[in-house]
Amino acid sequence: MDARLDYFADPTAGRILKHLMMSAGRILKDSPLPAATQELVALRVSQINGCALCIDMHSKDAAAAGESAVRLHLVAAWREAAVFTGPERAALELAEQGTRIADAAGGVSDEVWARAAGHFDHEQLTALAVLISFMNTANRLNVITRQPAGSHEAGQFH
Repeated sequence: MDARLDYFADPTAGRILKHLMMSAGRILKDSPLPAATQELVALRVSQINGCALCIDMHSKDAAAAGESAVRLHLVAAWREAAVFTGPERAALELAEQGTRIADAAGGVSDEVWARAAGHFDHEQLTALAVLISFMNTANRLNVITRQPAGSHEAGQFH
């Protein structure tokens, strides 16, 4: 599969993506939201959106950071898996509702938000909300232009 656009070959897109992906991505990575939670959320959002490039990237980066294959394989079925912590489950639930906004007329429910707020402080919740939105943006950029997956090397963008 060939990409419809090469974002980094276009000067305008390259400048936008450099700031969006690199700068915002670095700030999120440095946030107090646990790194494992960030990778699990990024992976789950990407699975929902069908973004193969981001699934490839986040599964490889998470594995390189020490995430177990079992947990990575079970992210798609996290509700039935006993390998995730309470905070991770709350983050994954928020990620799903925040990604499937069009499917839920009310957006993110108060109950889901309260569960997340019970596990994360204000700064972590902010990072989590921004991460969910950020991943949805990245997924859409990649899916719209059919960015191919499979060639990511762990740590390539860090």
